[in-house]
Amino acid sequence: MQQDADSQRQEDSTDRPTRMTRQQTLTLISMASVNFSSMICYSILGPFFPIEAEKKGASQMVVGIIFGCYAVSNLIGSLILGRYIVQIGAKMMLIMGLFLSSGCTILFGLLDRVPAGPAFIALCIIVRSVDAVGFAAAMTSSFALSAKVFPNNVATVLGSLEVFTGLGLILGPPVGGWFYQSFGYEVPFMLLGCFLLVMVPLNIYILPSIDAVSSKASFFQLLKNVKIVLLCYVIFTLSSGLGFLDATLSLYAVDQFHLSAGYVGLIMLGLSFPYCLGSPLMGIFTDKYPASRRWFMVIGGVATAVGFLLLGPVPFLYIPKHLWLLVLMLGIIGFSLAMTAIPIFPEVITCAYEKGFEEGLSTLGMVSGLFGAVWSAGLSCWRCITLHIQRSHQGFQKRGDQVKLFLS
Repeated sequence: MQQDADSQRQEDSTDRPTRMTRQQTLTLISMASVNFSSMICYSILGPFFPIEAEKKGASQMVVGIIFGCYAVSNLIGSLILGRYIVQIGAKMMLIMGLFLSSGCTILFGLLDRVPAGPAFIALCIIVRSVDAVGFAAAMTSSFALSAKVFPNNVATVLGSLEVFTGLGLILGPPVGGWFYQSFGYEVPFMLLGCFLLVMVPLNIYILPSIDAVSSKASFFQLLKNVKIVLLCYVIFTLSSGLGFLDATLSLYAVDQFHLSAGYVGLIMLGLSFPYCLGSPLMGIFTDKYPASRRWFMVIGGVATAVGFLLLGPVPFLYIPKHLWLLVLMLGIIGFSLAMTAIPIFPEVITCAYEKGFEEGLSTLGMVSGLFGAVWSAGLSCWRCITLHIQRSHQGFQKRGDQVKLFLS
């Protein structure tokens, strides 16, 4: 039965027109601008914010909380906005999300003027949380609109759009690190916030409006499918790994290899660049051969596990720590992430339609919201685990120092 469905989808993909319609072209341009601008603003924090926050009296645990609150707010926002995308309107949701994120990015750049201590930490959490809701609105509507306008090319379009996501992730850290070193804390956020704000009128003009009918289906009905639950678990594990890297990679690189913020940003290219290259390839291939999706997810998952084992590397392998090994493993993780993540979204959509969900924007919005929520759950969960490990390590280190002082 599954093979017949895959064969039918493969036949349908060969019947699609070779040229895109005007609506498809405008939608693709709009989604590309949203992915690029949103991700460059999201990734700007990595190289320098943990260092700047520590100067303001925030511990590593608190820095992790500031990063983690983004994922929690994104989780809640994705579920709510995905459920009510038809009532709000996909175009309106995307535009308001961009506007909210641009304002929060600019405000975040002004937080260095806030006194150090609890006031700085509280405002960071508040602004970051609101920014996450705007990001959830933009990305939920982006995924749903892409799948609605390109029903036969979902993986190809998402893979192509992930090129712009990858470019945002690639350019964000080095650009942010360079501007921070050259002009200070405020300038990176001001420039990128204004850049994101420019995307608002652009998308108002070029993004077509799409009419849709609301559905009575819910997330609970979606999660009754065991295959969808398993796919959500795969999403969860992938985002958990990225959450771990977000919270620890910059601090590890600075502590272990004594690198500046600018060079830390360049190291992060090792993760983003292979993902940027692999995403469209995975999208094109899995759209042409839908049955290959499960194999790519399995192989990509194994490769990701190997990459994380050698990233440190783990102590029981007795491999010395080298900068080249760190960059190489980041590259393997980036490419394997594309192998695993790109096939998941169209596969969840296929499972939903097979369970009898209506083929429309309402179902696509729920699938997109579920994808974003589970992704954010993985980020927030692993950041909590990372915080606990860091706190325990700090406690052991402090007690060890006290013992040494007592013995001396």
